[in-house]
Amino acid sequence: MFCKNKKNSNFASDCQTCDGAPKFRSLVAQKIDIMKHFALNVELREELGKKATKKLRNEGKIPCVLYGSGENIHFFTNVNSVRKLIYTPEVMFVDIKIGDSVHYAILKQIQFHPVSDKILHIDFKEINEEKPVKIQIPVKVTGNSPGVRAGGKLLQKMRFITVEGLMADIPDYFEVNIDNLQIGDSIRIENLESDKLKFKDNKSSLVIAIVVTRDVAATTEENVEKATENEEEK
Repeated sequence: MFCKNKKNSNFASDCQTCDGAPKFRSLVAQKIDIMKHFALNVELREELGKKATKKLRNEGKIPCVLYGSGENIHFFTNVNSVRKLIYTPEVMFVDIKIGDSVHYAILKQIQFHPVSDKILHIDFKEINEEKPVKIQIPVKVTGNSPGVRAGGKLLQKMRFITVEGLMADIPDYFEVNIDNLQIGDSIRIENLESDKLKFKDNKSSLVIAIVVTRDVAATTEENVEKATENEEEK
């Protein structure tokens, strides 16, 4: 378990334990300190199976499982307890409190009802600093596109991308620079680069594009017509 007593708000090489003695902290522990946390109180499931699962859902509770470190842990929580976790654009660690212990995890998968969109099941994965983790992170657009300045429109097709890497290397967001994008240019997953991350989305998936607006298209067409008329007059 990671120590949560922070000496500084930024990355630190050590922290104070409860007895005041210094203790080395891993990069993952440091990462956990500075990223956003979501505390989730849960209760262990006494019964498994379809009948018990259906009963939980009828009571407005969500069956969950925590895996990734030894034996799977089955528990449940209330729908209202996870709304802010599920519908946030931030990358969050989930502090799952089970009894007297806290498990640090990430939200791995949510199963929704195909008709009502009701949450049916949630999978959490416990963090292991030695194993890569796959997670979605927000895309942050930076820079000033000459194509946009010329009248083009920025089209962002992907607000989140899926990356894989060690937890210490996972950023809060991934920056995509558009300084060199002209009208008609685009950036796809295969164009993204990182020394420490692997991109898990389809390589051909479109992330960002600078598209032609109606005004630009009309202006271009008008210029072509004028040029054609001039040529005819000559």
